[in-house]
Amino acid sequence: MSDIRKDLELHIGEKVWLKANRGRRKALVREGILESTYPYHFLVRTGDQHNTSRLSVSYADLLTQSVELCIGAPEQRLVASFGK
Repeated sequence: MSDIRKDLELHIGEKVWLKANRGRRKALVREGILESTYPYHFLVRTGDQHNTSRLSVSYADLLTQSVELCIGAPEQRLVASFGK
């Protein structure tokens, strides 16, 4: 998990896409900015200037592939490959 955190620290301030599987063909897809990293999770700021929210995602969710993370463009799966 520390390797994922170090890789994410290089991309703070960049645009990211999150896809979270919610079960039974339901998925949540959000676009935001990688805001900060912490020892067990990281924060993604979503929304615009007037309606801002933050999502907290654990590194374990990336490892178990319950959350996919794309940095840069949605076609790139930079961090999601750690779970394989």
